[in-house]
Amino acid sequence: MVTMIVITTPTGTIGASVAESLYADELPLRVIARDPSALAQTLRSDADVIAGSHSDPIVLDAALSGADAVFVLVPPDLAAVDVAEHYLGFARPIARAVRDHGVPRVVAVSSLGRGFAGPAGMLSAAWAMDEVLESSGAAYRSLQPAFFMENLLHQASLIREQGVFVLPAEPDRPLAAAATADIARTAAGLLADPTWTGQDGVPVREPVDHTPNEMAQIMSDTLGRTIRFRQTSLDEYGAQYAAFGASPASITGMIEMAEAQAAGVYPSVAPGGIGTGFAEWCELVLRPELTR
Repeated sequence: MVTMIVITTPTGTIGASVAESLYADELPLRVIARDPSALAQTLRSDADVIAGSHSDPIVLDAALSGADAVFVLVPPDLAAVDVAEHYLGFARPIARAVRDHGVPRVVAVSSLGRGFAGPAGMLSAAWAMDEVLESSGAAYRSLQPAFFMENLLHQASLIREQGVFVLPAEPDRPLAAAATADIARTAAGLLADPTWTGQDGVPVREPVDHTPNEMAQIMSDTLGRTIRFRQTSLDEYGAQYAAFGASPASITGMIEMAEAQAAGVYPSVAPGGIGTGFAEWCELVLRPELTR
């Protein structure tokens, strides 16, 4: 029997979806929120709300007391001066609190490709988080998504106005991708299940990998207009993030991640996958975003 599930980042896309799913199943929830006023009304009314950051040991001490499971997602910070330390700044106090309170199960969002030999920027930071959380001794599931399909929503204006999307990826090389809805669905299922043990990774990805050119064709078919893919250089890619105010460390992290993706950091997809396909995602998520 589950008596308390702790959710971090409950106002973010994935965390909010996890919390919504568990709330719908009438499971007991405790959420850690920097800004409780940004929570869904149902969570503000019915969940146990702990105000603060899940990098704060005092907040974690209150939140993890009596918890059966905790969902961990490290919020992005493009201003981070050290990408790995940004992840570990959350992972270390969480691992400590999990040990102190004897929390039996931890589910965290990491990345596909763990074990890759070279530098992988943001991905390497997520894998370092895995190691620290595993050291807590709790049963652990590392959710391992590939490239987030939702990253393309940052280019909604470009797609809408110019019929183009850009990535630092080879046009005809498959790029593994995942829908954030599948990450949330997988996390919620694990958090609601008190029977699993051990430590393992759980890949989250679409059933078939598509090349960027194939993605452009799928977008075109879904939207009823021609969408083209343009490969951007790594210098251009870094400059895009610099324009958003990203720190040098974050820019390096994004470039190293792109280089690792080009080098095959994501293993080939196994048959029988049940994740959201790119065509379905375009219909359910991209089309509504472009027509708002």
